[in-house]
Amino acid sequence: MVVWMILNENSPITFKDTLPREVDVVVIGAGIIGISIAYFLGKQGKKVLVCEKGRVAGEQSSRNWGWVRQQGRHSSELPIMKESLRIWQGLAEEIGEDLGFRQCGCLYLAETDAMEQENEDWLDIAREHSLDTKSLSGREVQSLLGQKDKYWKSAIYTASDGRAEPSIAVPRLARAAQRLGVKIIENCAVRSLDVVAGKLSGVHTELGRVEAKQVVSAAGAWSSLFAGHHNIALPQLRVKGTVARTEPVADFFQGNAASENIAFRRRTDGGYSIALADQSSHSIIPDSFRYLPKFLPLLKKSYRDVSLKFDRSFFKEIGYRAKKNPTVVSPFERNRVLSPKPDQSMLKQMRENLRTHVPELANAAFVESWAGMIETTPDVLPIVSEADHIKGFYMVSGLSGHGFGIGPGMGKVVADLICGRPMEYDLSRFKLDRFHDGSPIKLGMSA
Repeated sequence: MVVWMILNENSPITFKDTLPREVDVVVIGAGIIGISIAYFLGKQGKKVLVCEKGRVAGEQSSRNWGWVRQQGRHSSELPIMKESLRIWQGLAEEIGEDLGFRQCGCLYLAETDAMEQENEDWLDIAREHSLDTKSLSGREVQSLLGQKDKYWKSAIYTASDGRAEPSIAVPRLARAAQRLGVKIIENCAVRSLDVVAGKLSGVHTELGRVEAKQVVSAAGAWSSLFAGHHNIALPQLRVKGTVARTEPVADFFQGNAASENIAFRRRTDGGYSIALADQSSHSIIPDSFRYLPKFLPLLKKSYRDVSLKFDRSFFKEIGYRAKKNPTVVSPFERNRVLSPKPDQSMLKQMRENLRTHVPELANAAFVESWAGMIETTPDVLPIVSEADHIKGFYMVSGLSGHGFGIGPGMGKVVADLICGRPMEYDLSRFKLDRFHDGSPIKLGMSA
């Protein structure tokens, strides 16, 4: 049986390689993106060091829903997501460890005319990318879910989509990377890049300096802060999502499903992961004002889905962006693992929504709940970009909330980019410059 394990800074350190003096590439951050990049760099024979300030998969990479989906993605992401799905299909066999991956389908349920129209509009994208997505009537949904009553107007369904177990998938892929020679060290924050006359020569970590000609920031919710210390404006904010898991219950749907009010997916431990589909909260911090103009289009579209809070986070992060001396403790060490408390009101709402829409889970006990910090960009699409004024420094960010499934594919793409291999994919939509070239921000949100 797979056991869900939410990590925090008190969890045992399990990745403790010796700090090398020199490598080809340093990867900052050991979430699904950073570990995937390191794994594919290792496959290409590169000497790689992964520095993690806290724990491998300690933040959103072990706290996400576990969906491996093509459905609902922006068209610009789909080519890489299709590659990622192909990788997921063979990854467990390749590394010799079960990742909990199962292809059981993804279902987007419509309760209203507006949601029904969104789903139907997305079918054009599915056809463009030759996906197996199809439209289901309310009666077909009822049959698929085995429900006696009809709760849904319609749905779209992608049978080839899948799910995996985040808490085991990322650490097991990390161990596979180690077997390729990748060095991984927890409790090893990168305090700063080592840049002399605009030339990257390595990184300063809390354990010492490491020489490297290439560095990748895959720092998740910390990406903007790290970039800012090097005069790179990377617009990014965090929202908090709450998730619960149920006790093992009788199976009624093996895949992933989401409506406007509830999301659920089958787990390999026999329970279901539950969340409110689009509900989250944002604690106002200094960056909220710094990047407000760029986030206004998104705020206007999603203001009903995000609750704003003013708490200690604002005062805690004052001064975070001041440049730090690499010989002193950094903000990254003061907060090893972002482990926010789950929102009790959201847990209560989940229970109510299960009663009205998913009675099969209405009486299933919540045996665990947690929250995670999801980083997002103004257009809700990733940033995959090399810094203009620091050659060899790459940033991969803004994938949280939709990064787990695409992680292996994105890791392979970024590894090829770093190694100078011919690009099969168009990454122009993900360049950081799109937020600074004066062009209007085009939202990448989809169903």
